[in-house]
Amino acid sequence: MPDALRSLPPVVVGIIAALVVAFLCFSCLLFLAVYGPRARFQRRLNAVVGASTDGGKRSKASTDRRLNVEAKLREIERLKNSKRGYKLNEELMQAGLAISPRTFVIVSVALGIVLSLIYVFFKLPLIGLPAVAIIGMLGLPKLYLRTKVNRRIKKFTSLFADAIDILIRGVRTGLTVGECLAIVGREMPDPVGLEFRLVTEGIQLGLTTEDCLAKLYRRVPTAEIRFFSIVLVMQKSTGGNLAETLEKLTDVIRSRKRMRDKIQALSSEAKTSAGIVGSLPVFVAMALSVLSPEYVGLLFTTDTGNWLILIGLIWMAIGVFVMAKIIHFDY
Repeated sequence: MPDALRSLPPVVVGIIAALVVAFLCFSCLLFLAVYGPRARFQRRLNAVVGASTDGGKRSKASTDRRLNVEAKLREIERLKNSKRGYKLNEELMQAGLAISPRTFVIVSVALGIVLSLIYVFFKLPLIGLPAVAIIGMLGLPKLYLRTKVNRRIKKFTSLFADAIDILIRGVRTGLTVGECLAIVGREMPDPVGLEFRLVTEGIQLGLTTEDCLAKLYRRVPTAEIRFFSIVLVMQKSTGGNLAETLEKLTDVIRSRKRMRDKIQALSSEAKTSAGIVGSLPVFVAMALSVLSPEYVGLLFTTDTGNWLILIGLIWMAIGVFVMAKIIHFDY
């Protein structure tokens, strides 16, 4: 260990280590953003759409229609990539929480301060204080918000196919799309009913159907909503049998649900193994602290032990990140 690091206070060393970990995480996220599957898909989409506009012996009407469809797809993909939940206000809307971003930030900071005071109260090594503060201010609130978003989106997706069935029956009986959306908002439980009521209210206030569907996608950023928006916008601009198109859409949505359930069943063993491996060091440390506190106490009372704890936490964080990427399937 260099003499310069030995002479630094533990708090300063902990801050430096936290900054190094944050830099590594940022580098990994930047690499995934540039070379990840979504970036590759976007480059491929741009190449295909750009190549498809290179002329051809088609009629002017067909070419205009194709360009219109391509423009809509480009706009929807741009919305998808720019609205992925990075803004706190949109994440709160997606989670269904009726609080402002300022209130959420205040609660997060208060939670970090409380956890830091508890950590200091128990006279634990100061080298871990920055990590506890970061977890309290950023980690736990972000985890809670992401859990709420995932639960709400999962519940919405499970009821969305039934909502489209109501739309199909309404269209086949001669009702307009706006009336069918209003019926779905009244009959379906939340969150589907709430979201469709917001769409209906937006249309009644004078907004276009495309704008209302774009706002719906911001609140519920799923592939099913993207497909539904494409169907309604394309049907409004080009015409066609809406009931038949929506019926095919319900088949696609139910097929995706069956595939999602199959993926969860196949990956359940890997998730269980990852949970066991990730929690094993914590349970072993707790057991040793009860059976032999003098043996484990060296990790907290000596500088070398503090460094070993810090290195172990960093490696555990890297391992958890790698296992999460392995067992997560994008579909």
